[in-house]
Amino acid sequence: MSKRVAIIASNGEIFDAYKVFNIAVAAASSDSEVGIFFTFEGLNLIHKEAHANLPLPAGKEHYEEGFKAANVPSIPQLVEMAQELGVKIIACQMTMDVMSLEKEDFIEGIDVGGAASFLEFAYDADITLTF
Repeated sequence: MSKRVAIIASNGEIFDAYKVFNIAVAAASSDSEVGIFFTFEGLNLIHKEAHANLPLPAGKEHYEEGFKAANVPSIPQLVEMAQELGVKIIACQMTMDVMSLEKEDFIEGIDVGGAASFLEFAYDADITLTF
């Protein structure tokens, strides 16, 4: 029996991206149905330009060597993996309106919806996570 995993991504730093997409990919790889709702700063994680250029926080640059040594995929690679595994990516319409963003500002293959859209998915979730 597959599980349903609902994730809310409201923070937009590189470590947030790794948390969100690592868990989404792991869950989807285990035959779970996964949906991620990106809101506020979390929209950075799926923005066409921002998601590929998320900087490491000051003083954390040493992680870059660790990521390479551990062969950790980049954020764009993780996003692609998530999409290939069927992870549902929903950008928050309200936040997009507040920030004057359009669907074209984001990676291909996303849905745009409000909280009600995500709640419809999350209603039957077995696991709900927020980052």
